[in-house]
This record gives sequence, structure tokens and C-alpha cells, in this order.
Amino acid sequence: MKKIFYIFVFFFPIMGFAQQSWYKSSPLDYMWKNVGNIGFTTGWATYTSLAFSFSDGQPYVAYTDNTNSNKANLMKFDGNEWVNVGDSNFSAGSWAAYTSLAFSPKDGQPYVAYEDCCYGVDSGKATVMKFDGINWINVGNAGFSIGNEVDYINLAFSPLDSLPYVAFSSWWYWFKATVMKFNGTNWVNVGNAGFSTAEADWVCFAFSPSGEPYVAYKDWALINNYVSYKATVMKFDGTSWVNVGNARFSDGEADNLSIAFSPSGQPYVAYADDGNSEKATVMKFDGSNWVNVGNAGFTPHGVYTTSIAFSPTGEPYIAYEDWTYTGKAIVMKFDGTNWVYVGSPTGFSAGNTDFTSLAFSPFGQPYVAYMDYANSAKATVMRYDSVFAGINEPKESTFSLYPNPAFTQLTIETLQTQTQSQLSIMNLNGQQLITRQLTESKTQIDISNLPSGVYFVRLTGERMVEIGKIIKQ
Repeated sequence: MKKIFYIFVFFFPIMGFAQQSWYKSSPLDYMWKNVGNIGFTTGWATYTSLAFSFSDGQPYVAYTDNTNSNKANLMKFDGNEWVNVGDSNFSAGSWAAYTSLAFSPKDGQPYVAYEDCCYGVDSGKATVMKFDGINWINVGNAGFSIGNEVDYINLAFSPLDSLPYVAFSSWWYWFKATVMKFNGTNWVNVGNAGFSTAEADWVCFAFSPSGEPYVAYKDWALINNYVSYKATVMKFDGTSWVNVGNARFSDGEADNLSIAFSPSGQPYVAYADDGNSEKATVMKFDGSNWVNVGNAGFTPHGVYTTSIAFSPTGEPYIAYEDWTYTGKAIVMKFDGTNWVYVGSPTGFSAGNTDFTSLAFSPFGQPYVAYMDYANSAKATVMRYDSVFAGINEPKESTFSLYPNPAFTQLTIETLQTQTQSQLSIMNLNGQQLITRQLTESKTQIDISNLPSGVYFVRLTGERMVEIGKIIKQ
């Protein structure tokens, strides 16, 4: 089975990138270019999971290395090339599946969750490991989930307590959905284990800006002697898992689900819509009902491995594998009225792709990681450069933040007048917690309600995006 990688987006300060190699498949997609070498992994790369580190601002990709004993591996782009993070193929079992990558808000360490398919008592259970700067070590016990065969593993950090959470479906609970968190000592259930009413496929997981965990999945519920296979979203309200709107809200069968939150806190779900010839559909919960974002089935052909994420300006983007254009990777965004292509409408990758994973760089560039069949099924990462290409090159900042660390008040002072600029304070998951329209060169903001931790301050204006980092104590 394939993994759907939900997007829990990271926005972090980024260093200047060194020269990149280019790939052009047509004049239409000249703005999509490779990040480092194409096919940079040593062998087949399945379950690719892309995220940005806030410590160095670079993209990281976790994956299962099918050439090297099918173990988990993590690589990062160091500005020139892709290099291993710690020992390669670090997982202990004989097979790692459903690799999922996230960074700790506390110390910036990369965590990788996976199905630990080793022989013996822990076969097919969930394991999470982290890189402590020297070695890969287990987070809690290896194989901590109850029972064998956990699928669709998703890893994310809570914006409230910075603890790692994992969501998955489990054979032990008849493939129902379960969420667990690491409390510093042990992995414990969040609410009831196996909380979905029926089998949950294509499980994906994300936190709302207010810190509530949400799970979206393909719901196998039996309705009037008919299995629905429709999309359902549930959230944990602090006591129980409850439906978000109606259960089974999609018109038809929903596959390849992916979930993300808008800056205003609305959950969006993307999926392959069987009611529309497996074309992509995106729906959002407006507070009362699930409604379509643009037209249902807006892609011209069927899709696979959908991945949804929001740009810094709040536009939803979706990356997917197109069934018709030789399985190439395609990205589209919703401009407020229609879904439009980002780059080529016939795909920007060299050939067939799988396990597409979408994330945004600190300055708003969409990056896509995927299994690249045109390059021996190895991993490739590409980014889209807009008319603002080069914005991530080092330059003198036009604003200052103080005091830093801050306690109750933060002062933002622009070094030059920035008219019609907006300031956003975000947590390490890219969720906007405070926004202000700047009208003066010096502004004070009350941050007393923010939990202690690291935050990012983004200033946007006409043809300008800058990001700074603060510590709230």
C-alpha cells in the first residue's frame, strides 16, 4: 500500500542555495528546477516524506531505501548536494514502511516514524527514531504500538506541548484509526485506540492552529448493507474523538487523502474522487458543512498520491501524480476562483512519479519530493522559482525584532518605510498565531498569550518577503 503524506507545513529561515542543476521538459515548466542532483538516493526510494528544518532552513527527505535492505533513511540538501543525516539505513528491522518526517519544535531534531517490519514480536509495529546530532536513537520503545501491522503512519508535533504524535490504522483494532503521543517516557493513546467507527484507509493527520489533532481517512462504514468508502474527518476535543461535520461527507469513494489547515484554521481535505473518475477534489469545512473548493473533480484526469499544503499567502496548493501524462508530477493552486497550474499542465518531472510530497520553503517556494521512475526509481526533489527567484539569497534585513528572547511584548522596527506590509507570527509548524497590518515604522505586539518556545516572524509586502526568529520565554 502507498502512503499519503499529509502536510504539516514548516516555515523556517533559510540560507542561500548554491547552484542547482536544471531540468526542463517543455517551455511551459522552465521555472521548475531540480534541487541538487536528480535521483540522488543510492537506490529505490519509496514513501518519500519532505519537510524543512528550521535549524539550517534546508529541505530534508525521509524514505525507505529499497536497495539497501528496505530500511529507513534521511537525507538533507546542504546547499550543494544531498547528504545522509547520520548513519544511512538507520532502522533496525528488516523493512521500514510508511516513513514520516517531522522536526521537534524544542530542539530542531529530525524525527522519523515508520512501520517496523522486523521479524519477531515487534513485526509491523510503529517505531519512532530521532537524530540527536550524533546517532539515531529510539523515541520510547521500538515497536510501541499494540499488535502487528500498522499502516498509513503519520508523524506530527503538537503546537501546544511540542510532543510527537503518530496516527495510523491498526490490524489489532480491525484497521481502525488510532493516535498515540509520546509523553516524555512512554507512548500513550490519545483517547480510545481504534476510535473510528470502521476500517480507516489512507489515514492522514494534522493539528489545527489551536492545537486540536485531526484525522482524515477513507471510511469503510457499512451503511444499509453497502460499504461507503467515503471521506470522514474526526478531531480529538480533549475527551473523545468526534466527527467534524457529517461523517462520510464526500460524494463518492475517496482515495489518497491529504489534510492541511488554512491560515484561518479551516481544515481542507484533498483526495482522488471516485465519483469524478478519480480526478482530484478538495473540500473544506466552513464551520457547518463540508463544501467544495472550486469544482469537484477539477483535474483533467485521474490522480494518485495527492499532497495538499498552504502557501505563506494562504493559497491551497495540491501536488499529485497524473494518470495520463505518463504519471508525471503536477502542481495546481486555487486562486480564489479556479484551480490553476503551477508550471506545466502536462507535468514537470522527467517521467512517472510516485509518493509525491509537497512542502513550502520559508520564502514561499513550493518543493515536491517524489520517487522518480525516470531515474531508476530514486528520489528527486524539485522546486518552483517564480518571478521572485533569488529572493532567498542572503541580504541585509529591513526589519529588527527586540527584545529577543521576549516575555510579554515584542517590538518590530522597520529600517525603512514598508507601506501596506503585513506581519505574521507563526509557530514551527507554519501556523499563523498573530497577524498585524503595519502602518508605522515601529510596532509593539502583545505575545503574553503565546506558550514559551521558538516562533517565526514574517514580514510581507510588495515584492518582499522576510523572516526572522524569536524566542518567547
